[in-house]
Amino acid sequence: MAQRIYRLSRSLSIIIPAYNEENRLPSTLLQVTDYLEQSEWRPAEILVVDDGSSDSTVQVAEQYAKRGFAVRVLRNPGNRGKGFAVRHGMQEGTGEWLLFTDADLSTPIAEIEKLWAAVRDGQAAVAIGSRALDRSLIGVRQPLFRERAGQIFNWVMQRVLGLRLSDTQCGFKLFRQDAARAVFERQKLDRFGFDAEALFLAQKLGFKIREIPVRWNDVAGSKVSITSGARGFLDLLRVRLNDLRGIYRL
Repeated sequence: MAQRIYRLSRSLSIIIPAYNEENRLPSTLLQVTDYLEQSEWRPAEILVVDDGSSDSTVQVAEQYAKRGFAVRVLRNPGNRGKGFAVRHGMQEGTGEWLLFTDADLSTPIAEIEKLWAAVRDGQAAVAIGSRALDRSLIGVRQPLFRERAGQIFNWVMQRVLGLRLSDTQCGFKLFRQDAARAVFERQKLDRFGFDAEALFLAQKLGFKIREIPVRWNDVAGSKVSITSGARGFLDLLRVRLNDLRGIYRL
């Protein structure tokens, strides 16, 4: 069978899921637009996906669009969860590469260059940022309880889903467009476990994934509660059950 050849362009969509982010979003959009203006990504767009915010998140994002930046604002039908917001943005993005990143930029936007270096040879369709591969790159660490909970989650994830990855939950992931379309049209989970589900689907669909150590800082004001984190363990079982039932329809 002939190997498919992909043209590796530098067009990019950056998806930022946002829920009540009026305070952090201005700094984030400033950093992202400054980076894009100096980068080789052409063309590039920013998609802010509002997840039913009750503050001025939408207005803040729209102000950047009015100032001439390539910012689009998408609105979810209410507060549906980060997984729903990311899926919405990844399906609407027009770039040949699509990155989703957290609204607090816990991973600096310039770290995308590390992910790009990992896929530019055309062999991998997905590159994910990792905190676990080189913890010396972590500037501000999470509280010990959350860090240990994350490590336990990943240990369980490896055994339930069979993914040989060290950190599925870092919110900094780059997908080639065809991989993004194939994965996110099948993604079902709307909340904490969606990262692991998306990577499980990518592997199941035959897309190569590369895990890359990136700089990361814990930022106060996380929307992830203890309860939602605990539900993430159940999400892993849901993914396995969905797969056994044939819900993902490969």
